Amino acid sequence: MLTVLLAIAKLVTRVCLATWRPTVTGMVSARGYRGDAPQDTRGDLIEIPLPPWEERVGEPIEVKKRRLLYESRKRGMLENCILLSLFAKQYLNTMSENQLQQYDRLINEPSNDWDIYYWATGAQPTPDVYQGEVMDMLKEFAKNRDQEQRLDAPSLEYLEKEIH
Repeated sequence: MLTVLLAIAKLVTRVCLATWRPTVTGMVSARGYRGDAPQDTRGDLIEIPLPPWEERVGEPIEVKKRRLLYESRKRGMLENCILLSLFAKQYLNTMSENQLQQYDRLINEPSNDWDIYYWATGAQPTPDVYQGEVMDMLKEFAKNRDQEQRLDAPSLEYLEKEIH
């Protein structure tokens, strides 16, 4: 039994070492979870590969709006959950098909939620691939010029009533 466990441990170690590759540095995040901070040197991080984002061709507009509404609310970090769900509440229902496609790509292609947050708040420059009308709208929304209290995301039930 011990021999089997040792063999499994060696196999797992080899697979992990074989799949390790350094993260891609630069403006656009690699398609994998890194969990890094802006000042991190990224020298000791391991990228966990994720499947590539693919646009959902032929998806009905109402289905896309509902999916994006849900995806705006259910984020990996609370800051984006609040920012994106309130943004979606205000703008999603009036977005054109092109804007919906931009928003879909923006919230689903980058694998690191911190990247989206830093771009929206202006802490880091936005890569050209994500710069456009929707990013401009999100950046303006993030400035919160009316100083609204944004401490929690709206409930999904409330947002559901907004999309028709």
